[in-house]
Amino acid sequence: MADNLKFPEYFKSLNSNLIFSLISAASVLRKEQLLRKALLFCKKNNVSTTKIYETLLQTYLFAGFPSALNSLKIFSEYFPSNNRQISSAPIKVLRKKGKIINKKIYGDKQGKLLANIKIFSPELSEWLLIEGYGKVLSRRGMQLKERELSIITILSVQKFESQLYSHINGAYKLGVPIKEIYESIEILNKIGEKQLSKFGLNVLRKYKIRNGILLK
Repeated sequence: MADNLKFPEYFKSLNSNLIFSLISAASVLRKEQLLRKALLFCKKNNVSTTKIYETLLQTYLFAGFPSALNSLKIFSEYFPSNNRQISSAPIKVLRKKGKIINKKIYGDKQGKLLANIKIFSPELSEWLLIEGYGKVLSRRGMQLKERELSIITILSVQKFESQLYSHINGAYKLGVPIKEIYESIEILNKIGEKQLSKFGLNVLRKYKIRNGILLK
C-alpha cells in the first residue's frame, strides 16, 4: 500500500517521466496524502514546476473539473502562482493544432474516430479536437509523449479500455519504450491499486500481441 512505501526513496527510484504518472494517479484517485508527498518530493528535488502543473491541469479532460481544481489547489500550496498567462488562440487555430496532435495518436483511424463520435454527438466530435487536443494536449511545457504516459495511467485507473488501447498505441508511435508504458501502469500496483494495474497491463498485453511486440 502507498502508506507503506518508503518516501522519498520510492520517488527516487522512478525515472523522470513516471513521477508525473504517480502524480496523475494520486490526483484522479483522490489520494491527497500521496499527492502531497509527491509534490513535496518534487519541490525538494527541483522537478519542473511547469510539467507538474501541466500534468495536473490535463486531468480535467479525464477526471473532470472538480478533481483538477482540488489537485491544483493543493499544488498551489507547494508552488505559489507565478501569474501564468492564458492562451487566447482563436478556435480555428486550436482546431488545426488539435487535429495534428490527434492524428499523432490515432493515425489513419482519426477520420473514423471523429465520424463515429459525430453520429451521437457533433459537439463532442468538435470539442475533442478544439478542447482536448488543441487547447490542452498541444500546450507547451510538456512533450506529448510525457503527457501520454500520464494519460495511460489515468485511463488505467478509469478502466476505459478502448481509449487506453489507443493511447498506448499513440505513446508507442511517439517512441515511448514499451518498458516505460508498462511502468506507467504498474505504478498503480505500487500504490495499492493492484486491480487497476492488472486491468491496464491486460490491455497492454493485448496491444503487444496484436502488434507482434515481444514481451520486455
